[in-house]
Amino acid sequence: MNEMGRLYIRDEFGDNFTLSEGGTEEMKKISVLIAKLQSDGNDALEISQGLRDYGMNVIEMHHPTPVQIAEEATQKGVDVIGLFSTSGTHHTSFPQVTAELNKQGGQHIPVIGGGRIPSEDIPSLLEQGIKRIFPSGSSPTSLGTYIQELVDPQQTPLAKPEKIAHIGIAVKSIDETLAFYTNILGLELEAVEKVESEGVKVAFLKIGESRIELLEPLHETSPIKRFIDKRGEGIHHLALEVDQIDKRLERYKRAGVRLINEEAKQGAHNSQIAFIHPKASHGVLLEVCQHMGGADE
Repeated sequence: MNEMGRLYIRDEFGDNFTLSEGGTEEMKKISVLIAKLQSDGNDALEISQGLRDYGMNVIEMHHPTPVQIAEEATQKGVDVIGLFSTSGTHHTSFPQVTAELNKQGGQHIPVIGGGRIPSEDIPSLLEQGIKRIFPSGSSPTSLGTYIQELVDPQQTPLAKPEKIAHIGIAVKSIDETLAFYTNILGLELEAVEKVESEGVKVAFLKIGESRIELLEPLHETSPIKRFIDKRGEGIHHLALEVDQIDKRLERYKRAGVRLINEEAKQGAHNSQIAFIHPKASHGVLLEVCQHMGGADE
């Protein structure tokens, strides 16, 4: 309950809103301590404001010691600690905070990190107790969503993509291409299917738990035909097997991810699919797909 005597609850998308004193579903605001550790730039400030806009209570600390962070977090009873560093001190300061929390009985408080963290340093930080690293440029929305799922047991987190479902390869002719994959590489041809809505004929080649899909355009206006005309034959896209595709697309939209398909559509092999724009994934056309009858059907 805040100073206005109102109650906070979350709507179906996880956002906080208020009810009057007579409301029946009380839920306190998530409290996050954001500690800016010897860093420059505005990343931490932008994240703090973004989390406030997301409906969270944010406590800010500037250049604190690990001991001060642990004391503030345990005394205030925060739900999450966010550490931000752009000066290279994350190697020592992040693990020191988790160690101090353990000393002061705050080991139940999850710690996340952000800032200019080199990718090669992330695995070590995760091994030392940091729940997740949000590199520079991460959106407050993605951070806010993660925190809600981390703290609120009623929020069911989305599972990670299960596997690479397939690699799509654009070819001018499946008949002229198939011999290399079956006779030379020894892959098994499972089926050939036309997907009229996409203007493509698809040959499915099984490889382990995944597939290679050869994509042949059916007509001049096919996206695959345009791709071949512009770039030639070759890898067209990478597909990830997921569940809850509709919820996942909604999550991506809220995080500001640029999508080619904002709603799932029918794909081959009894699947629902959607494409993420290459500009969102640094030049790679990504497909998320959910097989309605199971991934191997």
